[in-house]
Amino acid sequence: MSSLLVKNGYIVLPTGIHKWDIKVLDGIVVEIGKSISPSGVEEVIDASNYYVLPGVVDEHVHMREPGLEYKDDFEHGTRAAIKGGVTTVIEHPNTLPPVEDSKRLIAKAKFLETKAYVDFALLGVLHDANISEFEDMIETGAVGFKVFMGPTTGDIPPPSESTLYEIMEKSAKTNIRVMFHAEDQRLVEYFTEKFRKTGRTDPELHIEARPPLAEVHSIVKIASIAKHTSGHAHVVHVSSLDAIEAIKLAREWGADITAETCPHYLLLDINDYKRHGALIKVNPPIRGGVHREALLRSVVSGIFETIGSDHAPHTPEEKNRVIWEAAAGFPGVQTLLPLMLDLALRGVIPLTHIPRLLAENPAKLFNLWPYKGTLMPGSSGDLVIIDPNNYTKITSEWLEYKYKLSPYIGFKLRGRIKHVILRGHIAVRDGELTGKKVGAFLKRVLRR
Repeated sequence: MSSLLVKNGYIVLPTGIHKWDIKVLDGIVVEIGKSISPSGVEEVIDASNYYVLPGVVDEHVHMREPGLEYKDDFEHGTRAAIKGGVTTVIEHPNTLPPVEDSKRLIAKAKFLETKAYVDFALLGVLHDANISEFEDMIETGAVGFKVFMGPTTGDIPPPSESTLYEIMEKSAKTNIRVMFHAEDQRLVEYFTEKFRKTGRTDPELHIEARPPLAEVHSIVKIASIAKHTSGHAHVVHVSSLDAIEAIKLAREWGADITAETCPHYLLLDINDYKRHGALIKVNPPIRGGVHREALLRSVVSGIFETIGSDHAPHTPEEKNRVIWEAAAGFPGVQTLLPLMLDLALRGVIPLTHIPRLLAENPAKLFNLWPYKGTLMPGSSGDLVIIDPNNYTKITSEWLEYKYKLSPYIGFKLRGRIKHVILRGHIAVRDGELTGKKVGAFLKRVLRR
């Protein structure tokens, strides 16, 4: 039996901060409280003056395998994840081939498990041609589904209204939440063509080509069908004040609609295109300061249930193009926790929001809780130990991605990840990877 005791740390949970010890036995938390005896424990970590958080559950990663390994791969991506305090990732389905049926889901799980430095769960994708695969993918391990309402990497077609209705009916029946990339396909195509015809290539035009209207139109459609069917919708990478207002209105209607935003929408805005150009092209776009400020306020006030990285790596050649041709997305799994922790330690958001937004809620929404996303007896022994009095300097050398493409290089952030523990294994010690590849495929937790 392997055993680990973390003593004297300040345990940060959504309910508060507690000076407790945590004991992990064979990968599972068995005791949490004051003055736990170290007798018989193999390793004791003194966490005095450190914060101890549940391992992060990043609900939004595109690790690019299988089929798109030239952009990045699961090994690089999960090394980056664990170094950044992410112990569980939910991998999205728009790979080559996309995860459209149970056979592909099983094959992808087996393939990735040999490469994983963190635990991982999988989403299936849904569209008009594969709605009949919904139940089989759940049975074989999908923790949820992704629906693309607008154009993005992988060219997954948006569903018709009738298919969307059927998806939400099945969501209600099975109590499975469906993630939505909420941008209206036709509006995006219309505005993109309109602005391309001007001959301009300034990066800021990406904002005009995918306006908040495209988000709002899509959210209203999703919400109206979710309300009528009692389905469960989760809108990811919310980027605008308008989308926030649409989500609030949808909840007033009675729709079960939860929402995610991402660090890049909280930290970057239109002014950053001048420095970074197409590097910060993402879908939906990084917008003006009024949107960034509204998103930050909404994180503080509790409008968002989750924050995900939308980790979406590409090659330098794919990013170093004019805005219309450049690929959308950049890697972010390694910087998710450090960036959000910096906001908390600077007093911008409450520290207790971090475990709620980055661990507990993602695990709850996608059927991994209480095994993941919390620290309590019976949960997975996933811990991140933080030195709040130190700093993290983001450099290309620190990043574990295949291509070191990040707008955050040069940032100096408050707080430093000291140790990361995955199921009782010390995966990061004193900020350095230990090299242990112990990640496992996760199926949904069945709760009574």
